[in-house]
Amino acid sequence: MLILITALIKRVPAYEVFVEGGKEGLQMAVSLLPFLLGMLVAIAILRSSGALDALVQLLQPLLDLLGIPAELAPLAILRPISGTAALGVTADIIQVYGPDSFLGRLASTMQGSTDTTLYILTVYFGAVGIKKMGNALKIGLIADFIGIIVSVIIVTWLFS
Repeated sequence: MLILITALIKRVPAYEVFVEGGKEGLQMAVSLLPFLLGMLVAIAILRSSGALDALVQLLQPLLDLLGIPAELAPLAILRPISGTAALGVTADIIQVYGPDSFLGRLASTMQGSTDTTLYILTVYFGAVGIKKMGNALKIGLIADFIGIIVSVIIVTWLFS
């Protein structure tokens, strides 16, 4: 109501402005589809090819050093790429180990403590035509890494 009253007072044609915004939103959604589709296909290939499992095996010594359980490595790898894929991994972990287990709590905390850096860069930067995103990528991945490590520390401290 506040928006409609404000529009009435300022003599803004609220319905027409709303419809125009809807058109722009739809055009933006259509322009994002190729980027989104490419990201989803890449994630599906990564998971179904076994490459993700091979990467986890390769990273096992580093994971042990950082105190990250091997079961959570796919989540740590996929979270910066895709929120949907990471949510699927989190749901699998919670289904297998339970929501009140150490791994369930850690997966939930990790899910909420990191962001979809590569997804954001691919979709949003691509949609507006930003080509140079090196610094944003570095900072985003550093923030994701810190979020993962701090998740492990906090959940270990609180629930072990």
